[in-house]
Amino acid sequence: MIEVRPFDGLGHANHGWLDAHHHFSFANYMDPDRMGVGPLRVWNDDTIEPQTGFPPHGHRDMEIITYVRRGAITHEDNLGNKGRTEAGDVQIMSAGTGIMHSEYNLEDETTQIFQIWIIPNRDGHAPRWETKEFPKGENAGKLVLLASGRDGDDGADVPTIHQDAALFGASLAAGQSVTHTLHPGRTAYLVPARGTITVNGTDVGERDGVVVSDEAEVRIEAVDEAEIVLADLP
Repeated sequence: MIEVRPFDGLGHANHGWLDAHHHFSFANYMDPDRMGVGPLRVWNDDTIEPQTGFPPHGHRDMEIITYVRRGAITHEDNLGNKGRTEAGDVQIMSAGTGIMHSEYNLEDETTQIFQIWIIPNRDGHAPRWETKEFPKGENAGKLVLLASGRDGDDGADVPTIHQDAALFGASLAAGQSVTHTLHPGRTAYLVPARGTITVNGTDVGERDGVVVSDEAEVRIEAVDEAEIVLADLP
């Protein structure tokens, strides 16, 4: 089953410095039919104005992944981590027992991000932060593992999340396709960050969300140049 959630139908809140679109219920946007997919609880499509951002605030017991679509985001936390993640890359933060952090757009252009929250497999993990490059260059045209907590995905170059879930990314030229195997009982949620695609033959627009369930595989074809992010979920 392929369910497309059009970008125009997402929850929306414009705070001036932050223009946010919510794939699932978040803050003042509440839709009891859109509370997440499995442990995937939040997928926000945020546009952040220059020289603004999220001041220090706290989280706990959540896996928070940020994919930077445009510009850059600068992270700082109470663990001593500080870093700038540029367009096309991701940062992974396990809030665990508690973390205070800020996320600022210190650039002279707008920054666009996907903010993805996954409920962990248990409370009380140690908090941490790391980054990962999005597939480009020699990895273009492939689905590349960006973060995972699935058995067998624990390679040295794969950031860990504390859940039986995995996040993939791909950058595709027009006409290119990738296929992802979806094992029984698992669901995929995917969003084209850029470009239009088809998913198992169904048309999907830029920034639309797609739920894929009860399918043996997910075949993604780029109609024009595209970047996609896909979550494989229990």
